[in-house]
Amino acid sequence: MKIAIIYNKDLTGVINTLGMQNKEFYSEANVKRVAESLEKAGHNVHILDGNMYIIERLQHFMPRVIDGEQMGMVFNMAYGIQGESRYTHIPSMLEMLGIPYVGSTPAGHALALDKVMTKIVWQNHHLPTPDFWVFNSADDDFSKVHYPVIVKPKMESVSFGLKVVYNEDDLKEAVNFIVSEFQQQALVEQFIRGREFCVGLLGNNPVEAFPVLEIDLEGDPDAIQTVDDKKEKPRQKVCPANITPELAEKMQKFSIDAFKALGLRDFARVDIRLDEHDNIYLLEINSMASLGVSGSYPHAAKVAGYDYQKLVNRMLDVAAIRYFGALQPIEGQAGSKKLPLHSRLRTFIRSRNDQAEALLEKLVNINTHVRNVSGINQATNLIKTELSPLGFTQEVLPNLEVGNVTYFSNSFDEKLDWLLILSVDDQQKLEDQESFYATEHKLYGTGIWENKGGIVTTILALQALRFSRLIKKLKIGIVVVPDTTIGGRYSKEILNAKADSAKHILALHGGNEEGSVITSRSGSANYTYDLKLVKNTADNVPIVSSLFYKTLASIVDISKNNPDVVLAPYNTSFKTNIFKGFASGSSKISVRFNNKEEYDTIDKKVNKFVALTKQQSKLISCQLQGGISRLPMPESVESQQVYNLIKKLSKLTDISLTKEHRWSSSNICNIVKNGAKIDGLGPMGGYDKKWAEFIYRSSITDRALLLALLLNEKVNL
Repeated sequence: MKIAIIYNKDLTGVINTLGMQNKEFYSEANVKRVAESLEKAGHNVHILDGNMYIIERLQHFMPRVIDGEQMGMVFNMAYGIQGESRYTHIPSMLEMLGIPYVGSTPAGHALALDKVMTKIVWQNHHLPTPDFWVFNSADDDFSKVHYPVIVKPKMESVSFGLKVVYNEDDLKEAVNFIVSEFQQQALVEQFIRGREFCVGLLGNNPVEAFPVLEIDLEGDPDAIQTVDDKKEKPRQKVCPANITPELAEKMQKFSIDAFKALGLRDFARVDIRLDEHDNIYLLEINSMASLGVSGSYPHAAKVAGYDYQKLVNRMLDVAAIRYFGALQPIEGQAGSKKLPLHSRLRTFIRSRNDQAEALLEKLVNINTHVRNVSGINQATNLIKTELSPLGFTQEVLPNLEVGNVTYFSNSFDEKLDWLLILSVDDQQKLEDQESFYATEHKLYGTGIWENKGGIVTTILALQALRFSRLIKKLKIGIVVVPDTTIGGRYSKEILNAKADSAKHILALHGGNEEGSVITSRSGSANYTYDLKLVKNTADNVPIVSSLFYKTLASIVDISKNNPDVVLAPYNTSFKTNIFKGFASGSSKISVRFNNKEEYDTIDKKVNKFVALTKQQSKLISCQLQGGISRLPMPESVESQQVYNLIKKLSKLTDISLTKEHRWSSSNICNIVKNGAKIDGLGPMGGYDKKWAEFIYRSSITDRALLLALLLNEKVNL
């Protein structure tokens, strides 16, 4: 199942700073611990920041159930950024989006977070809770207060702002602090001298109560546990608490009743005081009980039989049962104590995500225009630096025109299981290059989708295979190509030589936004059509203009009503000067075709139209240059078999996948050998409305996992 963990990291991800600011945080280490626990159960996990960009990121990551995919879920760890009832913010958005999530509803969180409303509801359900008063300022009437009391913010948790006071002067000072510091009412509650406990709850129907846990106050009935205590010197925890079974059972029952009275879901923790006469008082309930490893909730869960991994997955399970009625089994998990390979690989790949993005930034910021030899070689050397520790040696074929063609392999055997094709070049000169930059869920930069994202995906997949001690069993060759944008004229020979010894061939250009891999590509041809007026008189200028555009329109119309052909003019210009009687036009024409016979027909028609133009008028000189640059890559039976395997792996790992025929050509089309050829295994992305090249950040992990699993498969075709 796809699981998005949402927590708060970037507190600047808001339009304006307004209202109460969040004081609760999960550490990144803790969030990653939860992610690893879910991954070990076989889930596809991504960590997302719960700021104003969260809807866009979820829209990309979550499955499209409408299209028949298995529904995903959110594991909510977001306390919110600012404002009132922060716990409710992410659940409210998820309700609107129609995404299932772990934890209580917005209404449940709102009640639990408002300590006053909590106590009113409990009183109405005849549950024991201390007497209380609510104050708005230090000028209020405090005459009815019975001391000692404990003062706290009305709508905060984690023991923020707690203070026990014994007289009116101290009470005024404490109330003033709460109102000014937390910008909310102060709850003044009768202080219960005695011992402190908590009860962790898990589930819905039934609700399971963990063994009662006691906070060790070291025998001091007036002691409390503040937020500073929790951070700097946590008090010892005793679980099961040293109380009678009858008292423990009573605390558990009260806690379950309190949970149900507020309409909470899935999990929570109830805080309790026990006075010196064994009277139980419910203090508050935390509807987002902390999953910090040293916290009370995981501690009590462990005593109940849930280690950290089991606890996290059980929390997911109870929410899934609530939504779906029954759990959807994860393939490869039943009856197996050993962690599945895809879970181990995913955890490693996700842990390397920051390093992968840093490498990608370096590659994107190198100008690798096809004629920039130094840039091409610099990028290739960066790839070498990453591959050498993985056991790959290199063979360099020097080229002074476009940069070196480089071959890497981890095998001295001539036969390869897999040949990978990595392209490094692009068409952007230095002045047009877009540098690397990142948004919440996309990465941008020249070549990042077409080429460089696939390079990083490959390195990440190979690192994962080395981590799992699998790479030595595989025979892999990698050709780094410097001339994709000019038809592969310099790399074609070595590419075919290495392909002859490979069972399967993969290219790592980017997949589309729907998660495609490419099983077939069109062939390409390019023409340049030029026309010039030779009898330079003003009255001939419009005649020649009409002739130029009429011929160009006739050429473009060749592809009309033909789904296997695309003809498109580009870089078209027509210059005139009536006073000088000057007219000259030029247009490049790009052709995409799906079989050689179709191209031969097109070529004859294009040449025929230009020849007719010459015959129609003696006023002009015109010419046509160009022809085929690459043949098509049709889908083969072997390619379909490899695609079927990738599809199977995508279902195992909950990764979206579709098949694509791409209307463009690439170096994989230069390989003459028949057999299994697949392209588009790089990250998902494309071009945005401003024609900026981008990839989705989350797809680096997914595509690296798919590639690693595929390379590990023994495919016999």
